[in-house]
Amino acid sequence: MKLEAMGLIIKREDGSEVVNYDDPNFPSYIYDGWIAPKVTWEGVPHFHEDIEIMTIKEGQLLYFVNGKELLLRKGDTIVVNSNQIHYNMCVNGGTAKYVICVLHPSILTNSVAVEMQAIKPITDNPDLPYLRFRYINEHTEPLRDLVLGLPEIRHDPFEITKQFYQIWDIIRKQAKALGAAAEETVSDPRIQSFKSMMYFISYSYQKQITLGDIASSGNISKSLCNTLFNQYVGESPINYLMHFRCRKVAELLRSSTMSMTEIAELAGFGGVSYMAETFRKFFEMSPREYRKQWK
Repeated sequence: MKLEAMGLIIKREDGSEVVNYDDPNFPSYIYDGWIAPKVTWEGVPHFHEDIEIMTIKEGQLLYFVNGKELLLRKGDTIVVNSNQIHYNMCVNGGTAKYVICVLHPSILTNSVAVEMQAIKPITDNPDLPYLRFRYINEHTEPLRDLVLGLPEIRHDPFEITKQFYQIWDIIRKQAKALGAAAEETVSDPRIQSFKSMMYFISYSYQKQITLGDIASSGNISKSLCNTLFNQYVGESPINYLMHFRCRKVAELLRSSTMSMTEIAELAGFGGVSYMAETFRKFFEMSPREYRKQWK
């Protein structure tokens, strides 16, 4: 794992996340995590080829997949399929603890036959964006135990592979029970447009960009642009842009000794006062207060 990238979302040219794997030679990221109000990793929409699995250890949180809101409580597990837009949020200002595992499907593809018969029918299925395992599901307890055991073996690729096969067996059984393991699928062009707009903002946030610029990056109208942002992330495109810039401000406040003027310029704000006003809207404190708190 690259320590300098901890807590940051780094993206490729297509807008997908570059996962900060524990070992650069093995595609897995396993972490005992937590979320609290106003941390920089709260409410950051992203997607990646990897399968993301989260089991709640304490408290509860809201998890969003392609705009659908899911409440996860202690003991619940969610499995997010490949290339789905997702993020999580606090509930009523509370803190939650969880184990998060981000595992690339290639870990399981030891042969073409296995990949075609057992992996791709799930990862390539747009009608299966996620699977939620709650107390009423017979697979919840064994899946939860497998996930909670992963942090102890996070640096052992063989043990992770063995455990991931067991997890995937549960995923396949659940997908089959839902009748969602179709082999021929077609991707949703609206989601692709939204991903393009997410990437445009992450690449161009330092510039002065308009709603029209964002919509053009997804080859859609401004009206549909507004609709998609509200559907997938629950806020307008311009609000998403401002929120994105403020998260960059927070990262710079935590990781550098730059002046407020330098940070405002790097984050795409026209001046320090405008940056401070906008930052307070999202983090409920001034940039100076935030820096002091994290120090």
